[in-house]
Amino acid sequence: MSMRALGTTGLLMLLGLAACAPQERQEEQAETIAAAALSGIPVTTSMDAALAHFREGQQLADNGRGLEAKLAFLRAVEADPDFARGYLEVANNANSAAEYKQYMDLARAHSANASEGERILIEINMAFFENNVDGALALAEELVGKYPSAPRAWLTLAGVYTGLDRIAEAREQMKKALELDPQLPIAHTTLGFSYLFNEPKDFDAAVRHFQHVVDLRPAEPQAHVNLGDAYRGGQDLQAARQAYGRAAELDPNNDMAVYSIALLKRGHVNSFLGRYDEAQGDYDRALEVAKPQQKSTYANYRAFTWVHAGGPQSAVDELQRIVETAADVTPADQVNGVKIFALTNIALIAMHHGMTDIAERAVRERNELALAEAQKTGDEDFIRVQQAGNAYWEGLAAARRGDFSTATLRAEEYARLLEPDANPRKLEPYHDLLGLVALLQGDFQAAIDHYNQANPNDIYARYHLGLAHEGAGNLTEARELFRYVFENNFNSVGYALVRKDAEERMM
Repeated sequence: MSMRALGTTGLLMLLGLAACAPQERQEEQAETIAAAALSGIPVTTSMDAALAHFREGQQLADNGRGLEAKLAFLRAVEADPDFARGYLEVANNANSAAEYKQYMDLARAHSANASEGERILIEINMAFFENNVDGALALAEELVGKYPSAPRAWLTLAGVYTGLDRIAEAREQMKKALELDPQLPIAHTTLGFSYLFNEPKDFDAAVRHFQHVVDLRPAEPQAHVNLGDAYRGGQDLQAARQAYGRAAELDPNNDMAVYSIALLKRGHVNSFLGRYDEAQGDYDRALEVAKPQQKSTYANYRAFTWVHAGGPQSAVDELQRIVETAADVTPADQVNGVKIFALTNIALIAMHHGMTDIAERAVRERNELALAEAQKTGDEDFIRVQQAGNAYWEGLAAARRGDFSTATLRAEEYARLLEPDANPRKLEPYHDLLGLVALLQGDFQAAIDHYNQANPNDIYARYHLGLAHEGAGNLTEARELFRYVFENNFNSVGYALVRKDAEERMM
């Protein structure tokens, strides 16, 4: 999982702050906070080979081919060991927090050789790493002030606004980028993802923007995958299957690591349609050809078919095998990340189904690994934020076993640990946890109040907000929320857990 693919929500998941963010988006969306290679900002290297590799990496990253992009950026810094911008882009495509910090430190160490705009980009990335989103906003505003003709500078500002959940302002910046360059594929892609995943959603607009990218880059398979996602969001599952099929045709040997993604997405569609055997077949074929960096992460989605089908123990057993075999199939620097992802999914499945012992063991193991990964960065603030995330997960486990006093204490510990951070969204998981505490105790109005302050893009939290409204007798609001959840159509462990129940309750 690259830092570029993570984006804001994924970085929060890495930190342990998001309750159950849309995992499918984290794993597969080629979106980034610090947009690559901003037109109009000098790319500071004196080596022609470094610049050529950098440009290659930029185009690959724009086309959603992060594995290849990272290799190109590594070749760029090999050609010019003083290339700060190259180190920045390696970091943006890193596979772990430690690797991200390693290359960000190199970018900073060589920033004296960089342009002013490049130094600002480096500091924007570090501001996010340090959970200083207000600082990132100030820097991004400075960037567009210095480079107002650079479309990707506006995309960088849009990314920060998205991280702040200020979606209307984010889209304004994306549209400014398109005004400067109407044929810039990454601008259409970024705006398409905004309409697809952020409220207010507009699936027709998402289709238009992704179709524009397909028209501009018809041979790029990821463009067809993104178009399929937009169709899926708009409930046109047949058109989605066709788009994924076209993507697979364009990368028949998985050379671009997209054939496996296309099969994975088709597996999601079959899961939603209740075709569980076909879904598992799609996942198996995806896993056969997947790159080593993809295999264990993709295997989680195969396990989710058991959740969709109502077999939580089978899902837990399959996810546990992923944990046990991660070191055999995954690059060494990604093994702990793979284990954390699978253990997080085990924990939520077990909590949801009252499998208390399994949940608590999974939380304990994930937290130990997550803290160890944070400590590898050597960054005290990052470690502190991870400690907050661990408190959140301990609180969830306590709430689910009925120990509400401990759950509340963990929520307050979470808030205390994050008190120094300049991030206006930092308390969303705090409210998610306290919302669950209130809901499980039957205090439905308190649950509504808290869930309304939780992550608005967290489908699992929206489902629980629906339960709170149902409990409070607000049946119209509850049914609207359950319909919203059911029609989400993007796979995550939280969605797998609640999709079928949401369908029954929305009637």
